[in-house]
Amino acid sequence: MKDLSNENVVHVIKNGVQYLQFRKLLEYEEIITHAYSLGTEVNYRPIKANGEQLSENEYTNVLKNYSKLCDELKTNYINLMRPNQNHTDKIITVEEIINKGEPDFNLDKYTDIDGAITNKKDIILSTTNADCILLLFFDPVKKVIANTHSGWKGTLQRISVKTIQKMIKEFKCNPKDIICCMCPSIRKCHFEVNIDVKEMFEKEFKNLEQIDKIIEEKEPNKKWNIDTILINKIILEKAGLKKENIVDSEICSVCDSDLIHSFRVEKEGYGLNTALIELK
Repeated sequence: MKDLSNENVVHVIKNGVQYLQFRKLLEYEEIITHAYSLGTEVNYRPIKANGEQLSENEYTNVLKNYSKLCDELKTNYINLMRPNQNHTDKIITVEEIINKGEPDFNLDKYTDIDGAITNKKDIILSTTNADCILLLFFDPVKKVIANTHSGWKGTLQRISVKTIQKMIKEFKCNPKDIICCMCPSIRKCHFEVNIDVKEMFEKEFKNLEQIDKIIEEKEPNKKWNIDTILINKIILEKAGLKKENIVDSEICSVCDSDLIHSFRVEKEGYGLNTALIELK
C-alpha cells in the first residue's frame, strides 16, 4: 500500500482509516491532537459544492466519516466546528461549541469564514480542501491553535499572515513560538493559471525577492505556474515565524490524487479532505 510518509509527516492507517500527522506536532501530542485525512473514497463535505444541503443519508455518511477519524484520534467528533469556507480572509475566535449532540457544521454564524482560532480545550477546529492549502497553527507557549483555509484567493489576501496577526492581537502570541504546518495541496507543478490570475499574483507579491521563482512561464504569454506554498512560507517568515517552524508536508494533491481529493482531477462533484486540530 502506498505510504506518503516523509521527513515531515507520517502516514497512519488504523482500522481502515488513513490520515497524516506532522512529526513536529507529534512532539506535543500530550497537548494537542491533529490529523489530515486521506482516502478519496471518504468524503468530508458537509454541504454540496453549490451550497445546497446534503440529503439526510449523505449528511449521515459525512458524520460517520468524521466520527471514525476522531475515534482513531481518541477524541469526540461532537466537538467539531467547521467554518463555511468561501475563499475569504476572515478568521474567527471560537469560544465554545454551539450545537448539542452533533458538530457545528453549516451554521450561519460561520458563513464566509476561512479560519478559526481557539485557546479552549476540547474544541476541534476543522477545515476542508481539494487542492487548497490548509494551515495548522500551534503556539505551545500560549496554548493557542488555529486552522486556516488558504486557496489561491486566500493566499492573495494573505490569510495565513492575518491568522498570525489575530493570534498576536487576541492571545499575545509571540510569532517566534508559533508552528505552522502546511497540509497536502496543489503544488507549483500543477497549479497552472491564465494571465488574469498571473497578473494578480505579480501585483500583490511583486516585492518578494523570489518572485521569478514563484511565477514561471509555462507557455509563452498563455500559461504560468505559481508556487503558492513558497509564497506562504516567505510571508509567514516575514511575519516573524522561524523558518524551522514552518513545516511543509511536501505532498501534492494532484500528484497523489489516488489518496487525496483534487478539484483539478475530479472536477464537478469533487470530494473533500479534512484537517483537524484540538487542544486536549
